[in-house]
Amino acid sequence: MNLSLPWGKEEITIDLPETWQPPRVLSPASLAPAQDPDAEVRRSLSEPIGLPPLRDLYKPGMRLAVVVDDGSRPTPVSSLLPRALEELRSAGLKSEDVTIIPALGLHRPMEAGELAQRCGLGDFASLRWVNPACDDPASLANLGTTSRGTPVWINKIVADADLVVSIGCIEPHMIASFGGGYKNIVPGVAGRPTVAHNHSLNCRPDTFNMTGQPIERNPMRLDLEEAAAMVKGTVFIVNAVLDSAKRIVQVVAGEAVAAHREGARISAKMNGVSLDRPADVVITDSHPMDQDLRQGVKALGNTIRAIRRGGTLVTLVRAEEGVGVFGLANRKLPLGRAALRRLAPLLVKVVPRLKLQGMGEEDRFFLYSALQAMRLGELIMVAPTIPEAVKANLPFVRFAATPAEAVEIARRAAPDRAQALVFPFGGITYPVIS
Repeated sequence: MNLSLPWGKEEITIDLPETWQPPRVLSPASLAPAQDPDAEVRRSLSEPIGLPPLRDLYKPGMRLAVVVDDGSRPTPVSSLLPRALEELRSAGLKSEDVTIIPALGLHRPMEAGELAQRCGLGDFASLRWVNPACDDPASLANLGTTSRGTPVWINKIVADADLVVSIGCIEPHMIASFGGGYKNIVPGVAGRPTVAHNHSLNCRPDTFNMTGQPIERNPMRLDLEEAAAMVKGTVFIVNAVLDSAKRIVQVVAGEAVAAHREGARISAKMNGVSLDRPADVVITDSHPMDQDLRQGVKALGNTIRAIRRGGTLVTLVRAEEGVGVFGLANRKLPLGRAALRRLAPLLVKVVPRLKLQGMGEEDRFFLYSALQAMRLGELIMVAPTIPEAVKANLPFVRFAATPAEAVEIARRAAPDRAQALVFPFGGITYPVIS
């Protein structure tokens, strides 16, 4: 049985054993992209959810903070931000009242040229911009503590702004259920203690993988929304929902929770695929998250629930730019794969409390999730652009050189009439098991 799967801008062929049952291919629903993306952006701004339009919210002299997600997200910021600023300028906004801040979270700072290109503004050079610093107490404001115990440290410019415009996208997300909404504030411009405690809330057996799961059952998502709502000003989001080709399907704008929920509903309709029961073998492709390894492993996280306990998950990762910002891949663990598998039941209990030198909070969550995933089944990965030294730092998965080698490993572990599932767009698709 021969399959062709997306591989960056090309395709990759994979052959499945004839003894297996015909595989079921699970792709996103075909929701038509907006015929005129610019008109869709304008429509969303004129019909915001839960708030008046920006031109009515803004009053001359207000301090405006514009938060845009960084380059690790597929958001078409250059299509969204200029229209939002156009609305504000029609209400009297002056350039000196604007500060643009990338939502870095714990990621690296952005260069001026990177941010200018991302924003798509002809007058970018005349605008103020600043990288948030999650480890600089002088640049952070303490706004209190959430009901779940998270200390809320937020970039002062955002915390003190009269109006915050947040530009992002809504896609399935392994920790937060869906991206977008208030997530540009927490963790986007939050301090490290805030991110650390907020992420730790999902280091639990029942929440280690929340891709596409109901937000009302996601403690981390509810906590970040409570924390972000503590900022002084009104937060107005402009979030795109994209298809597998990263085209705009719909844009939602308005109040950070109400508009986000509508966008999450659209994303779930498109990317959540129904499944009666888990399968013996799952083959998932990182597309369209083909940028780097950090983005590509989303395909593993998104689809891990589709394998039965003891089954095999094969993940194909294009990683066009190599590893990316992925701290866990740069750290040598003291245990090999066999030892990790044996000790995983113990380690998952202590990882959330360990002080791991040199490891960021996102990396701690990835470590916890990887250990939980190892307990479910055999994890095989094909990632030809990743150096062998980096692969040695990731003993959670068994690396195969080619798709054929990966399938052969899966064949040896699977029953003769194995049930197989294929996710060609595993970077954004997730199973909904009835």
